[in-house]
Amino acid sequence: MEGSWGKTPPMNQNWPKSPSGEPEKAVFLCNSRALDFGDELKISMLESYGIPCLRDYPGNGSFGKVVLGMSGQGTDIYVPESMLEEARNLLAAEPEEQE
Repeated sequence: MEGSWGKTPPMNQNWPKSPSGEPEKAVFLCNSRALDFGDELKISMLESYGIPCLRDYPGNGSFGKVVLGMSGQGTDIYVPESMLEEARNLLAAEPEEQE
């Protein structure tokens, strides 16, 4: 998926553009399993910090997503190349305890 698409991905308005006006390259961030909604939580957190995400369901995952509601091989999450390091740091951060 990285850098080439079979069709144009659904880029949202927040997806950054290159100086030429083309959507910035999407790069692989991680694969997340859906068993505990970890994929949805990660995507929601990243988007709340202004990092747009694309999802891809590897293998026959799209079929599983439709039939079972989740992909057996998880969800591949992609982010804009310029935001990759920030996204990695957010996912690696420890949650703060609230008193």
